[in-house]
Amino acid sequence: MAANSSITTKYGIVGIGMMGREHLINLHHLRHQNISVVSIADPHPPSQLLAVELARSFDWDLNVFSRHEELLESETCDVIVVSSPNMTHHRILMDIIAYPKPHHVLVEKPLCTTVSDCKEVVEAAKRRSDMVVQVGLEYRYMPPVAKLIEKVRGGEFGGVKMVAIREHRFPFLVKPVCVMASGGMDVNHKDEVYDGKVPDIIDNAYVIIEFDNGCRGMLDLCMFAEGSKNEQEISVTGDFGKGEALVPEGIVRFGSRVGGREHVQTIKAEDARIKYEGLHHGSSYLEHLVFLSAIRGEGRAAVDLEDGLMAVAMGVAAQLSIQERRYVSMDEVL
Repeated sequence: MAANSSITTKYGIVGIGMMGREHLINLHHLRHQNISVVSIADPHPPSQLLAVELARSFDWDLNVFSRHEELLESETCDVIVVSSPNMTHHRILMDIIAYPKPHHVLVEKPLCTTVSDCKEVVEAAKRRSDMVVQVGLEYRYMPPVAKLIEKVRGGEFGGVKMVAIREHRFPFLVKPVCVMASGGMDVNHKDEVYDGKVPDIIDNAYVIIEFDNGCRGMLDLCMFAEGSKNEQEISVTGDFGKGEALVPEGIVRFGSRVGGREHVQTIKAEDARIKYEGLHHGSSYLEHLVFLSAIRGEGRAAVDLEDGLMAVAMGVAAQLSIQERRYVSMDEVL
């Protein structure tokens, strides 16, 4: 394995659709870290062709496979990025973890689509101390979100009592206890049919989560709000003060109860390390940078499999709450 930064770390990507190509571009911008993408696996020939053409523009020649098993058996990679459709993650991860040669893994969210599949992956990975497996929850790396996390962890707002986020789940949570949600499928995908079935993707919801430390979190999700100035608006309120992060504006606002409205400060949050903004405002680039440090023994996975499991479990609890119109205890789904 490539544990030394002086040795080229070779990447493979399983699932080379839009997000897979986004990873390919981010990794190209990390080439100064002595990495290269050498292999891809995808059953869809048009996606293969787009990836090959993109890689050639980076002077990278790719080994192309139709199945992830073929990529594994080629033993061309040190690291595998899994960005295939959600329902394929479980089998792919189990095959990677079981393969004799160790491969470090960055898997896109969700870890799997069911809690039981997540648990199986978690248990299997515990037997592979020679592998780093990280889940791709990249929004925590966005500069304004990272700055807000820094202030929360520094105790600037006191004991956190309330957290609210629009569009995406909150990136720094303690143990959830119960969930209540209301949502539906009201605008998107209603005129689409796949294999004779209409998608059942929830496109708007309010989700309330209670945590074991007394904190409450709320997700306000809307997937048809193109008219918004910001895609994510996160607020954290403690007994001392409040902070807000706005993305993509890149703004952080914070103040104290003592100082009041007149003393609220606004700063622009930036990260000079970002060399490619991409689809996620530089967070995917920073995610890969942190992951690369972990597989080279210079840190640890920022989002481990337990985090990935809990994210899926909260989603499952929210969906059950919507279906049955009731509070759902996390013990019911874990």
